[in-house]
This record gives sequence, C-alpha cells and structure tokens, in this order.
Amino acid sequence: MANLLINETSPYLLQHAENPVQWHPWGDEALKKAKSEDKLILVSIGYSACHWCHVMERESFENEATAKLMNKYFINIKVDREERPDIDHIYMDAVQAMSGQGGWPLNVFLTPDAKPFYGGTYFPPKPYANRPSWTDILTNVYKAFSEKKEDILAQADNLIAHLQNANNIGSRNSENNFLTKENIQLATENLLKQADGVWGGFGKAPKFPQSFSIQFLLRQFYFTKNEQAKQQALLSLDKMIQGGIYDQIGGGFARYSTDEKWLAPHFEKMLYDNALLISTISEAYQLTKKRTYKNTIEQTISFLERELMHETGGWYAALDADSEGMEGKFYTWQKEEIESILADKAEIFCLVYDVETKGNWEDANILWLPQTIEEVAAPLKINPQELEHVLKTCREKLLTERNKRIRPALDDKIILGWNAMGITALCKAFNALGNKHYLQLAENCFSFLEKNMFDTTNKKWQHTWKNKEAKFNAFIDDYAILIQSCIHLQEATGNFTYLEKAASITEYVLNNFSDENETLFYFTEKNQADIVVRKKEIYDGAIPSGNAVMAENLQYLSIILNKPEWNERALSMLQSLGNTITRYPTSFGIWCGLLQKYIFGINEIAIVGNQSKSNAHQFSREFIPNKILQFSEKENTDYPLISNKNILVGKTLFYLCKDYSCKQPVETLEDFLQLLIK
Repeated sequence: MANLLINETSPYLLQHAENPVQWHPWGDEALKKAKSEDKLILVSIGYSACHWCHVMERESFENEATAKLMNKYFINIKVDREERPDIDHIYMDAVQAMSGQGGWPLNVFLTPDAKPFYGGTYFPPKPYANRPSWTDILTNVYKAFSEKKEDILAQADNLIAHLQNANNIGSRNSENNFLTKENIQLATENLLKQADGVWGGFGKAPKFPQSFSIQFLLRQFYFTKNEQAKQQALLSLDKMIQGGIYDQIGGGFARYSTDEKWLAPHFEKMLYDNALLISTISEAYQLTKKRTYKNTIEQTISFLERELMHETGGWYAALDADSEGMEGKFYTWQKEEIESILADKAEIFCLVYDVETKGNWEDANILWLPQTIEEVAAPLKINPQELEHVLKTCREKLLTERNKRIRPALDDKIILGWNAMGITALCKAFNALGNKHYLQLAENCFSFLEKNMFDTTNKKWQHTWKNKEAKFNAFIDDYAILIQSCIHLQEATGNFTYLEKAASITEYVLNNFSDENETLFYFTEKNQADIVVRKKEIYDGAIPSGNAVMAENLQYLSIILNKPEWNERALSMLQSLGNTITRYPTSFGIWCGLLQKYIFGINEIAIVGNQSKSNAHQFSREFIPNKILQFSEKENTDYPLISNKNILVGKTLFYLCKDYSCKQPVETLEDFLQLLIK
C-alpha cells in the first residue's frame, strides 16, 4: 500500500495509509492549531533506525482505538531527531529532568504553547513491568490537564525556567589555574577508573564505543608515556574489532553493544559511529602500525562506499537494525547455513567465529572472535597468516550469500555534520595509510555538500538533504564539524582554499551562535522562532559537542591565521567548564583533548620546497596529535607559518616552530622526526 509522506526528508516520518493517527510535522501550522483549539500537544520523537520506535508504532500508533484517543485529545506531532536535533535536545532534557531517564522513542506532552510538562520513552500497549499502558497515559494526561489546568501550566513554566537555567554554564568566572599537568592526570585517572580492563570500553553494558575517550588515552600515552592509558585504549579497540559490534563479514560498526563483551550489538549502523571510529583507529594505526587496524579501516570504508554512499559523493545517514520485522536477521547465521556455503572450511570458520548449532545469541549466531586468530592457531599448530587467508575467502563467500537476503532499510537523508565527520575520517585514514582514494572520497564529499547544502540566497548551510532538496538551517555541531573537515582537507591537500572556507564559516558562527557573554555557543542560530528554549550543548555524547569542536577550531585557526582573539575565545570556553571536564572525562572527551593541547603545546610545522607535498604526506603517517601542518612549494605571505621561509632550489626544508619562532630547518624527514623528540 502506498505511503503518505508527512515530510519527505525522513523515512521515520513516513505515515502508512493504514495508520489512523493524524500526525503533523513540527511547524507553525501544528503549533498554531494547538493554540487556537487550546489543545494539548503530543510530540513523538525518534529516528529511522530506532528499533523501539517501530515497535511502538506497530503496537499503539497503528491501533485504531488508540489512534482515536490520540486524535481526540491531542495535536500529534512526529519529529525525526536527526532532522531536528534542536527539538530533540529540548524535550529530552525536559524528560530527563522530570524522570531521570531518557531514550527513544521520546514521547512528550506539551501545553498548547509547546511547553513540556510530562513525558517518557517507550510505553507498552498494556501495563507491563511497572509501566502503565500507552492508553492509560493518554487518558490520565488529558484528565489531569482538564481538571488541574493551572497547576499543569505552572509546572510547565517551572520546567522551562529549569531548562533556561541550565544554560548558565559557561557564564561563571573562568578557572584560571586550570591548565596544569595535574589536572590532565586527574582526568586520565578518572577515566581509567571507569575502564573495563577485561573487555575494553568504559562502564557496564550497554557499551558504546566512546571514541573520544580512546582517542584521549592514545594521546595521553604520546604526551606522558602512560602505558596503562595506551593499553586500555588499544584493548578497547581490539575487543570491539573482535566483537559482534563489528560486522565481521561486511565491515562497519553497529551503534552499541547490549553486553559487556561486545558480542550482541543493537544492529543499526550509523554514519557518525563509523566515521568517528575510523578516525580513532587511524590514530591507533599511526601509533602501532598494527595490521588489524589497517584492515579494519579499509573494510569499514569499503562498507561505507558499498552501502552508504550517494552516487555523487555524499553519505547517507544509517541502516536500520531490522529486516523482515526482526532485529539483526540480516547479520546473523544458522550453523547449517555456514556449513552448506563453506563445505570443508566450515569447521575451522565456526571454531574461530564461535558458531554453535544452538546459536550464541537468541537461537542464531553473531559472528565474533572470542579469541584472536593467533590464539586459535597456536594450539592447532596452524600458521596464523595461512589461517587468516582461509578465513578471508570464507568471509567473501558468506558476504556474497548475505547480499542475497532482504536488506535492512536505508535512511537515505544526508546530514551535514555527519558527512563532515566522514570527511575528517577519510582524511585521517589517508594520513595513516597513504591511500589517495580516501582523500579523493573526502574531496568529493565536500564538493557534494557545497553544491547541495549551501543556500546561496541566504548564505546559510542546511542541515539535511534528500531528493534534491536541502532543509533546516544548520546547527552549531554542523558548522563546527564542517570547519574541522576544512582544516583536515587543507592539511591533507595543501589547498589553502579550504582554510579560507574554514575562516569564513567561523566568522559566521561567531556572529550568529555566540552567547551573551561571547564564551560558549548556542545550538541554534539567532532569530530561530519555533523553539521554546535556546540551548547550549557542551557534552560529548554519541557525536562531539559543537562547542568542544568549535573551541578546537578556534585554537587551531588562531595560530595558522594569526588571530589571537580566537585563541582567547577558545581558552575562555575551556576554562568556563573548568574542573567539570576532569571530573567527568567520559562526557567531555573532546574537551579533554583540547586541555592536552593547551598543557603540552602545539607543534607548528611548515614544510616548504619542491617536494613539500610528498614529504608532508609521508610525515603525516606518523602519530603526532598536537600539530598544525602547512606545506607549500613556495613562500606565502598570507599565512605566517609559511611566510619568510627560505626556499632553496631543489630542496625541501622542514621547520618546527612555536609561536611563529622556528628552529633551524632540516632537510630530511628523519632529521625532522628527531627534532620533534628533542
């Protein structure tokens, strides 16, 4: 039966013809209707790959009696959180303030003027496990508003005041004595206290990748030679790569693991998770040169190209967890299937990947490596390289067969910030592996974004794109991560145009997102009218905080463009959060990385001369996280780092500088790397 689109941008907003709920998109029409009819608003927020969103849709929203109740009592609005993260942030914070919990689907009840007063996540169709039924919730909320309207309105006003008060972070006095090695050590200790020393990662199940924490520990090892930091970072990556959270057949990572061992993922695959993990694993490869990391980077990028790439260069948002109505069906196996496909190689494959007749997860098998290939090979007296060759052939056969299955649905909207994350990841993969194809993919993606997602009339970037239409003004994280991608493109290509774009976008952000104290940035730009609170986001969650990335951008650009006032802004942002960062490092991973750069300093590196590009690319294979790099065949007075540098015919010179004061240049990469060690 044909679908009726409420909003063509998002598969989550598809309304099936048999669904009797009268859903509205978020916007003036629905909000004005609620006010004019003095009717409560029900906002249901989710996303395309959200398993429990679809469960509640089937159980409740498609039930005719339930739908009649919803239509009678409420103006029903459905929101895709990936299209409108600003709406999601406001009402998620409200529900967490009321209940201490949050998640998706997020169902929030609003007064007719869009102020929240009650909400929750998934509600069952009948009472279950101390959860009231959805119909009970609907009836009780309507009854409460009918009988105690003034109390409800007062409660909503108080909640809005609470949300506004939360924005005061960053407005207090800066902690001027914050930039100490003792504080960065404290952050490291607090992070390691939460580490799982057996299975990697941080905290208990469910486990998320926490790329920022791993990245911070890798860099802490670089700066301080803290072996525990390095071991925990690499253990976390190794266990994820061996786990079911990593698609052992097709590459790419699922969103999170439901257990401590990384065996059973929530099977949805998101662009941003894979981009962030490519970036982190690229740094791990630069540090260790471990072949497993190289293979994982290559396989994950192959997955992105095969399953998430738009034909003209952009990247789609996600793949669902479900296919044929079952979570994980596309990715799991029966032992008999594998035996039929692999024949005489099935026994060794099943041994390595823990495939059982009864299944290792809900009567099926998730492929994972409880032991490394080396650990399996040793007692069997098999050469690990030969075993890996056999397994590679087996994986290719299984992938071919798996591709014949009904696939999980594709969320084919393109999101600005997530694509920019992908650009940064591809640049870092290029730096680590030297594969020029990755750099070409990064440039192609940026071209796609510039062509399709920049509103040339209003001079604004747009947040999402689908079906040749861009929608919704971009948010602070979109802009911040886009600037970051320009920085990485400039370092990888030597094309200063990317640096000019970064500077221009930064000026726009400063003018349109700054708070009243000119310290932190709001999530939305000024003059946006359809939100009840203008929020600031500071936490590094599944994706990095726009504020944290902007602080990094400002520090970097202040040096390469000689704009000291931008460095002052970055420093004030960091200091405004102060010891909160070191107390809760798992929530402030990017901020902790910025603190490292301020404490341990930045290496300003200029490579000039006729072989500057090839030497810069070779230099970028090294793990040097606190660097600013520019290279050029000739002097360029527009940029202080490559201005007033000696250009010798037929030679390439390497300059190591701090505060634009440079040491005597050297002529070989080997000598320059030694200079960095001194």
